[in-house]
Amino acid sequence: MNTRLDSETSGIPHQDPELPPDTKGPHSRRLGLVAVIVTFGGLLFGYDTGVVNGALDPLTDDLGLTALTEGIVVSNLIFGAAFGAMVGGVLSDRHGRRHNILLLSLVFMLGTLGCVLSPSWQVLALFRFILGLAVGGASATVPVYLAEIAPVERRGSIVTRNEVMIVTGQFAAFVINAVIFNLWGETDGIWRLMLLVALLPAIGLFIGMLRLPESPRWLVAQGREDEALAVLSQVRTPERAHAEMAEVHRLAEEERVAKTAGRVDLGVRWVRVLILIGAGLGFCQQFTGINSVMYYGTQLLGDAGFSGDSAIIANTLNGAFSVIGIAVGVSVINRLKRRTMLLGGFALTTTFHLLVGLSALLMPEGTAKAWFILVFVVLFVFSMQATIGPLVWLILSEMFPLKIRSLAIGISIFVLWMANALVALGFPPIVKAMGISNTFFAFAAFGVLALLFIATCVPETKGRSLEELEDDFRTRYSAPTPLREEGSTP
Repeated sequence: MNTRLDSETSGIPHQDPELPPDTKGPHSRRLGLVAVIVTFGGLLFGYDTGVVNGALDPLTDDLGLTALTEGIVVSNLIFGAAFGAMVGGVLSDRHGRRHNILLLSLVFMLGTLGCVLSPSWQVLALFRFILGLAVGGASATVPVYLAEIAPVERRGSIVTRNEVMIVTGQFAAFVINAVIFNLWGETDGIWRLMLLVALLPAIGLFIGMLRLPESPRWLVAQGREDEALAVLSQVRTPERAHAEMAEVHRLAEEERVAKTAGRVDLGVRWVRVLILIGAGLGFCQQFTGINSVMYYGTQLLGDAGFSGDSAIIANTLNGAFSVIGIAVGVSVINRLKRRTMLLGGFALTTTFHLLVGLSALLMPEGTAKAWFILVFVVLFVFSMQATIGPLVWLILSEMFPLKIRSLAIGISIFVLWMANALVALGFPPIVKAMGISNTFFAFAAFGVLALLFIATCVPETKGRSLEELEDDFRTRYSAPTPLREEGSTP
């Protein structure tokens, strides 16, 4: 899940003391409507990644999937998202945030209809990849649009609505799957109806975006200042809109200077280390196995001992506690140190991995075993979404200096999506070969490695400026030779 939080420079909101206060009124209601419409992109992200969870069993029966082809069908969306995130950011910068989201809504529609009408698993996998392009593009564009149109005091809360909508979309997929399965479970091709539901928010996103404005910051970057002021006037008081134009100019100039300050020198050791740490965070987040539960939870619970009907209903608890977890995480994320919260999160998820594995290994087959596994999986999902899920995105938004930010975040998110895809591809055949217990013991081993990585490598970013972080990394990771100064970027 992909969110760029807080300030554009340090991760800590910066507000010009001369800005008039952000008062309530018709403009704030318009801003709220903008946030609701735009975060339909996050809702689609969540629904399209979660719907396969309940659709997989009837889909397997209909199209004759094996454990390997199950993994291909599920993971193709994630591979598509990895490339969609890269392309989406470029198109967004070139053609505008609003234009890009409009285009993505059409790709969502095309991908959904293609999946629904697929006659074979090969065609389904192709359209899942196309759908993934839209999912990845939304992950790269929607948070940026929200950050650029929101007032600085409310930026964090408005941008995190997209994260909430993503997990809400997954929860909605689990509930809708359960309802459809229990009403028409014996109907051939019932999985097509489950997938078709995603067409409704895609149409809503397209119609809604036709009436929404472009990002004021993007307009200023294109030299269209009158249009930018007109947009701000729709979602601010007149006094605030005029005063805020100076802030928009400042941010646009900082970005311009950062982009023209010279080539990023990947030969500089501290730059390479910083990018590797960002990529490592993305890898560690995904190898908690969270998305193995979000994609295959129904199948996992079926293997644990639940019947088909019971498994798809029990899986809705994963979605519910995912939503509760993200709500708890967002409420406490600015009160605790990032590293402390991240270490605590990995300690909890690793503990629940071990408990799932031990339950699957030691308990006799029966109802008690199934319920123990369900409880520990639900607690794992809650712990993950309350800590590691939102924290990794927040730390990535705070840790990179402006000059390497675009490159570093792009690499980190690409690694995150690819790790996500590898888990999605490998989970069914690995569970078939190793069983639930050994699979979760493997996740626990990755959790221990993640704890060591965070304890030794990941910096504390809360309350620290980019300059402080850069100085710290130069000191800790620059090569101790005079040659470093010749190749480094001052």
